[in-house]
Amino acid sequence: MISSSSFRKQALALAVFGAIFSAAGGASAQSVTLTTSTWVPLSHALTMAQNQWCEEVTKATASRVKCNLLAKPVAPPPGTFDAIRDGLADVSFSVHGYTPGRYKLTEMAELPFLGDSAEATSVAYQKMYEKHLAKFDEHRGLHVLSVFTHGPGIIMNTKRPIEKLADLDGLKIRVGGGMVNEVGKVLGINITLRPAPTSYELLSSGVMDGTFFPAESVPSFKLEKLIKYRTEFPGGLYNTSFALVMNPATWSKISKEDQAAITKISGVHFARLAGRNWDKADREGKAAMQANDVQVTKASQAFIDEVKSKTSTLEQKWVAEAKAKGVPDPAQVLKEFRALIAEG
Repeated sequence: MISSSSFRKQALALAVFGAIFSAAGGASAQSVTLTTSTWVPLSHALTMAQNQWCEEVTKATASRVKCNLLAKPVAPPPGTFDAIRDGLADVSFSVHGYTPGRYKLTEMAELPFLGDSAEATSVAYQKMYEKHLAKFDEHRGLHVLSVFTHGPGIIMNTKRPIEKLADLDGLKIRVGGGMVNEVGKVLGINITLRPAPTSYELLSSGVMDGTFFPAESVPSFKLEKLIKYRTEFPGGLYNTSFALVMNPATWSKISKEDQAAITKISGVHFARLAGRNWDKADREGKAAMQANDVQVTKASQAFIDEVKSKTSTLEQKWVAEAKAKGVPDPAQVLKEFRALIAEG
């Protein structure tokens, strides 16, 4: 038989345990404010996609997790991933190619002639990333929420129509880094690596004669009065790989329940959102160029073949580098990636 004294001690112990458990449960569901950053204009497809994701995060977590967008970017574009890693902000996106040599597997999504839709390419890329690439942890120090791409890359310039490679002789072209840098090199083009937001200054001052960009970038960076000519390739001359990332310490502050909710609206969901926004912005970019009488050249089959003959080595190079990183059959991964893009 339990004495009244023993009963009181057991009751007190249970009460203390309950209080501790309750406090722990409250801590796990604590409110978290995510400081977000963007280095492109507020009207840009990327900022809008990030803001839409933030709205969905707020809804999915019943307002336990919210976003606060900084008035200015936390760092210049090439320093964004490091800034998130170091906790200067909690969430942002950036271009893998802005830090040359750091990310090699992601260059798969930057190869020439991948596809004409940012949405289809982005969704396929995220699926392939989850299945084949994430395990190699190229994003050490970052929690990857999603990977995605922009639309097909175009040659744009202020000087003359580009109908064959020789037409690029003597022109100075801005590129963003990563695979597009390699594309420029194998094509023998005089290229300079600079982040996208510098394009207006470079073109308006005459420091550069042209740029490789998706159509979206013309109105986004106010180039409609500067660009006079564009040359388009089926599937794009190149593409660009992006990632939406979070600081890992911040991620660990979010309850498991809310982490699951956020994961559900990241990954493929965010890749589709970002790609769809970019496709819309590409259509608007082409309309802006048409309104400003930008001359359009559709690459001839001879020009396409000329480019393919020179850029085929880049695919072989990626396969070799991915193999060296530990990917068992990179050529099959690339084949699967292209098939997923084609499915749309």
